[in-house]
Amino acid sequence: MISCLPSIPDPLPIDAAGDVRFRSSSAGPRPPVALRLLNQTRTLSQLKQAHAYILRHGLAHNPAVVAALLRLYSSHRRLDLASAVFSPTVATANTLHWNLMIRANVSNGSPVEALRLYNLLISEGSPSPDKFTFPFAITACSALTHLPKGMELHSLAIKAGFSDDTYVQNALIHLYFTCGSTDYARRVFDRMTMRTVGSWTALVSGLVGLGDLDAAKQAFDEAPDKNVVTWTAMIDGFSKNGRPDEAFELFHSMQAHNVRPNAFTVVALLIACNELGSLHLGRRVHDYARANSELSTNVYVGTALIDMYSKCGSLMDAVKVFDEMPVRSLATWNSMITSMGVHGRGAEAIALFREMERSGLKPDRITLFGVVCACSRAGMVEEACELFKYLVRCYRIEPELEHYKCMAELLGSAIVNGKEDEIVDLVRKLIGVMDDAGVQLMLEACRYHGDVKLEGVVSSCIHEVEISKEGGSSKTQLQQQQQQQKLCFSWEVG
Repeated sequence: MISCLPSIPDPLPIDAAGDVRFRSSSAGPRPPVALRLLNQTRTLSQLKQAHAYILRHGLAHNPAVVAALLRLYSSHRRLDLASAVFSPTVATANTLHWNLMIRANVSNGSPVEALRLYNLLISEGSPSPDKFTFPFAITACSALTHLPKGMELHSLAIKAGFSDDTYVQNALIHLYFTCGSTDYARRVFDRMTMRTVGSWTALVSGLVGLGDLDAAKQAFDEAPDKNVVTWTAMIDGFSKNGRPDEAFELFHSMQAHNVRPNAFTVVALLIACNELGSLHLGRRVHDYARANSELSTNVYVGTALIDMYSKCGSLMDAVKVFDEMPVRSLATWNSMITSMGVHGRGAEAIALFREMERSGLKPDRITLFGVVCACSRAGMVEEACELFKYLVRCYRIEPELEHYKCMAELLGSAIVNGKEDEIVDLVRKLIGVMDDAGVQLMLEACRYHGDVKLEGVVSSCIHEVEISKEGGSSKTQLQQQQQQQKLCFSWEVG
């Protein structure tokens, strides 16, 4: 909590009564003052400032204050600070605190930690889990597609008397569909005495996820109440399963029912535009998003627009959307890099990659595939190999078969064009950054393309490397580290 103590140049708002100046009674500040202060925070720095005040005045163990801190730190995606506030061993840690921490970990992509906390709660024996604990823990099982643990939670919920709770049942329906246990999911749904919109949405989404669109549409039509999530689930299902026309028909029906679309509805419609290859429809969806400011600035919508414009043939529009986006995620950068590659702009794809690095984002497997394919389409053999080595070494990215297929296609084309000597040298260097699994994937990629000549080059280089290792001529670990640092540095300053 030391990080809370330094002064932060983001002062808290001060109301007319001066409450935020902490004009407390002589007995000292009370929890309501701390809660009011926390409710006034808008930024992480303000929250840390308020937390420092709470620590100084001995309110850090008040249950209501702890709960508020857990909620707020979780909303800022700072699970490290939330974990520091949470103390499972002290008497003030109640079920609400446990639930908040379990939910925070699920919401922020840490389902394993969520289940660890759940197991710890059960092993402690006190406090007891409640009807909110089980849905959060079951959702963690869904994220991990861990059916045995989910079934264990189902049985414990029955023993605890919560099996008829709607939230527990909705979470179980989602779990069983996610894990492919359709019969169990339908059994839970059919036995429900009271079904909410969430229950019907879980059923529709689950059937869509299994690709059973007709059953999903039947359930959708039978649902007495539908919200934007229900409508979007069905539209998304049609868009992703080869029925884009029906996606737009349903969207028009959604508007007729006065249900306001959200960002995910727009993304689903843009996927339908991709399926139809309709630039005209894509622009109409874009116009709709522009008319709703919260949609036009949404990072998911922006990323989907880049993908749609690129696939429908308008790279210029894709670049314009990218340039106008106030916030870009890694998926946004990957989409733009891939789009450049698809349109044969290899050099521009590499320039975008470097710009992405400077923005502080860490590339992933999709980035690697995007830049390698961009180089492949532009015939940039040496650049592709250098990028491949750089990303594998400096970012510890483990290439998959699709990456090696792209490299095999590029290297094979270069051999056909009479550059065999250059390719042999490049393959030797590539083999140097591959582990045994990577070497096998490279050979498999060569066989996939039926490129006997490239397979022979790769096999020969592998044999040379093995002999070199046996002969003791491999470089020392220090030399390898120095080469890696040099490689990373050359790209950073490039």
